Amino acid sequence: MGLAVKQSVRKSLLTLIIPLILISQIGLAAEFGKITLPLGKVEVLVAGSENWSRAMPRQALNVNDQIRTAVKSRCEITLTGGGIVRIGENSELVLTAANVKPMTKEFNATLKKGNAWVSAKAAFGEKKNVSIRTPTAVAAIRGTVYRTSAGEDESSVLVYEGKVDVNQPTNLDAEADQEKSTGKPKFKLGPVTEVLAPTEVAGPYEVSLEEWITLVEGMQINVRKDGKYNMFKFDQVTDAGDEFVQWNKELDGEE
Repeated sequence: MGLAVKQSVRKSLLTLIIPLILISQIGLAAEFGKITLPLGKVEVLVAGSENWSRAMPRQALNVNDQIRTAVKSRCEITLTGGGIVRIGENSELVLTAANVKPMTKEFNATLKKGNAWVSAKAAFGEKKNVSIRTPTAVAAIRGTVYRTSAGEDESSVLVYEGKVDVNQPTNLDAEADQEKSTGKPKFKLGPVTEVLAPTEVAGPYEVSLEEWITLVEGMQINVRKDGKYNMFKFDQVTDAGDEFVQWNKELDGEE
């Protein structure tokens, strides 16, 4: 085979391979995960569609898809690259962002209502962030396991393992607007204030949540829509009696 022919073949192969690589990377970045355990009535609204459809096991989920559950229904989502997000009954979750790279994995979702459980262990040297936004709070995992409950007037975050950063959505929205207009963020994301579990319950809703704070294992924070919050050490015995908590701990123990 002549040199000119070899070069022509090589160019043709590159022309085919490079688009495939780009498509693969784009697809990986947009893929949020897969439905691994739909229980009861679970439905998915695929991005761009107007009709909800029944969720199927192993169904792929992409950014901007939505998942909802009916009464006595639950759903487990396995994240691309590892990690779990589970939602309880009467919950609705919007998958807003996914960035999956070999050593960095970031996932953002909005819990419009209901309950969500996040369990995501990072491999050695890996950075993994799973952030859940509710109407009144934003929780970003820094450790392993947390649970969040979404309400229009108040949301809560409970930490079971590791550490979780918490802020309120209005701070992040203001920061985004400030950055767009001036190129400089209004709110600093670090250093984050770390708060150890108190021995007594603090006075409720005295201070507004104006920056990121870090909750450690055994802590709960309730954030109202006005930004005021109450942070305390939750009763783990009482919490362990919750059916949604029991279900998640049993599944986490099987992994």
